[in-house]
Amino acid sequence: MDLTKVLSVVKSKKTGFFAAGVLFGTAGIKALSSKDAKKFYTNCTAAVLRAKECVMDTVATVQENAEDIYAEAQQINEERAAEAEELESYAESDEAEEETEEVSEDTFKEVAE
Repeated sequence: MDLTKVLSVVKSKKTGFFAAGVLFGTAGIKALSSKDAKKFYTNCTAAVLRAKECVMDTVATVQENAEDIYAEAQQINEERAAEAEELESYAESDEAEEETEEVSEDTFKEVAE
């Protein structure tokens, strides 16, 4: 094969691909800008907006539930802290009574002697 024949075949293939690309591009632009395509895009956009609304409702519900759980957890911790303080104050009062009893017994022994 001659080099000029190879180059002419390559040029004709490139030219053919270019022409096909222009043809498909033009047809694509026409198809994408048609009324049917615009109607399709509008319906797709409406579906996306409906889906977004559904997702946002679900997110709001989850957020409300999370806030409720957080508030209940805080309440439980406050109740436990109050119980712990009550037990601690009770234990301190028991210790004070024991010390008072010990002092009284020692005083009684001293007085008895």
